[in-house]
Amino acid sequence: MHKSILVAAIAVVGFNSAALAEGMRVGVSWASFQEERWKIDEAAMVAAIEANGNTYVSADAQSSAAKQLTDIEALMSQGVDVLIINAWDKDAIGPAIDAAANEGIPVIGYDRLIEDDRTFYLTFDNVGVGRIIAQSVLDVQPEGNYAIIKGDPGDPNAGFLLQGMMEVIGDSVNSGAITIVGEAFSDAWKPESAQRNMEQILTANNNDVDAVLSQNDGMAGGVVAALSAQGLVIPVGGQDGDLAAINRVARGLQTVSVWKDARALGAAAGQIASDLASGTAMAAIDGAGVFSNGEKGIPVNAILLDPTPLTRDNLNVAIDAGHISKAQACEGAIAGVAGCE
Repeated sequence: MHKSILVAAIAVVGFNSAALAEGMRVGVSWASFQEERWKIDEAAMVAAIEANGNTYVSADAQSSAAKQLTDIEALMSQGVDVLIINAWDKDAIGPAIDAAANEGIPVIGYDRLIEDDRTFYLTFDNVGVGRIIAQSVLDVQPEGNYAIIKGDPGDPNAGFLLQGMMEVIGDSVNSGAITIVGEAFSDAWKPESAQRNMEQILTANNNDVDAVLSQNDGMAGGVVAALSAQGLVIPVGGQDGDLAAINRVARGLQTVSVWKDARALGAAAGQIASDLASGTAMAAIDGAGVFSNGEKGIPVNAILLDPTPLTRDNLNVAIDAGHISKAQACEGAIAGVAGCE
């Protein structure tokens, strides 16, 4: 068994504000802008990069591993001093890491693990996110038929999330209190793929499903659409703190959205990128630990931030933080939702 990571939490305002050498170029390769949260990440990242006197340049791979390799090559040709890579495919990204290493360009694996010790890993504790999703649903539905809607099989986070979920419900599954009646990957984390998967699970089980663990909010939206078409309202968990998901929590259609404050992650990436571009060693990044829980057990320098579960009992946290307006969060809210009364 691999050793667990030393987990460090970073607040948005908690960074060293010392500016680095001006004129650094930070290249960012995004896997896709399908999820609404990536725009929030990007805005925080840009702000942190520019606060250090550096320049943000980016490319969107549009859910293509091949395009991402081409994008990174193009970013390198523009003379970037550091790369932030939100990898579309954990295995296909290898040649880009080799190319960056050959040029002496440090790489941050952003939100998604790139299992290569030449990279720095920055994300939220996704195993922990999986635990929170499962525990929140288990608290309201401790037994019965569960479905698990997983993300893209090429994303390591799908495995980390499932690991956390099973740590929570595994004993109940083994005892027979919970039966997993359906489990499916959803290509590219697409809501429409999740909806099809949920429809098939409902059909296969004559609608006898008591709870759903969805690995993100976009897919939870697809799950809820499938359930609503059958007149079903059951506990559903998700994550990302998507605005639509927060409103579903308020309306009683989703049990929890685990909010990974994208502003904190984006700001951390911008600061760490600036530090690395200035010559700071990965192991010397403030708050860094060692993560070795990937498939290959390769240790990488890393920082994992702590997420916040949003339920009807604390929805006001997201409203008070300015992540969502009260009007957006509370439209159609059921009684007893914190922040909506």
